[in-house]
Order: sequence, then C-alpha cells, then structure tokens
Amino acid sequence: MKVANPLNTLSAYSSWGLLLIRLAFGFQLIMGTQDNVFSWERMLEFRDFLEAQGMPYPLLAAHVSVYAQFGAGILWVLGLFTRWAALVMVINFIVALLLVHVGLPYEQNILAINLLAVSCCLLLTGPGRLSLDARLLRQPSSKEAILAP
Repeated sequence: MKVANPLNTLSAYSSWGLLLIRLAFGFQLIMGTQDNVFSWERMLEFRDFLEAQGMPYPLLAAHVSVYAQFGAGILWVLGLFTRWAALVMVINFIVALLLVHVGLPYEQNILAINLLAVSCCLLLTGPGRLSLDARLLRQPSSKEAILAP
C-alpha cells in the first residue's frame, strides 16, 4: 500500500527555495567583500592576513578572492551565469579552506564551509526557474515556435 506524502506537493516550489539560497548567500558574498572592494586600506588588511597565513602572492590572492566573491554574489542574486560563478566559488573556498583556514577551529570555518556547500549545490542544481539563466536559456514551446516570425 502506497502512502501519499503531503509534503511532496512542495516540489512545485523548488525554484523558490533555490532563489532564497541564491539571495541569502549571494548577499552574504557581496556584503562580506564590499569593504575590500571599496576600501584600499581594507584590501591591504586582507593582504596582510593572507600573508600571515603563508599565502603566496598575498596581494594578488586578496584581489582575486575578493573580486571573485563580489562578482559571484552579484551573479547569484541575478541568477546569471550561476553555475560558472558557483564553480569559481567552489575553487575559491577549497583553496581558502586548505591554505588559509586549515588548523582553525571549526567555528571559524563555518562560513567558508557553508559557502562551499552552497557553491556545490548551485553548481549541481543550477539557479532554478526564477533566474536570468532560465529566462535567457528558455527554449520556446512548440506553440511559440509556430507563432514566431
């Protein structure tokens, strides 16, 4: 005997869940890096932090990481090039966890781990229907194809 699960009806709203994830973590990326983007002094502080952690080319690494996160955050919020932005974030946070966060207590790694997990999720699932990616890549239905000039 098959038992119906009333929560299965929520599957129709999975794109809303992806939108919420994109917005929450996209804004986290933007807000977490905007001070470095708009303040040279803050960028230099980040460089000094990376240098103290033994990161090679710390000023270059600071710029790459900050601008990658800031740009990916904007793209996630828009749902544009979402999988590409997620791939860049997967690489960014693996490098961060292996080269900078290694040896730190778990509590100090939670944000980087969560952002890595969300990046993997968006890489695998894509942005959902409520995104510019879906709108730009939408295939016309057969009815639309017939009516198109």
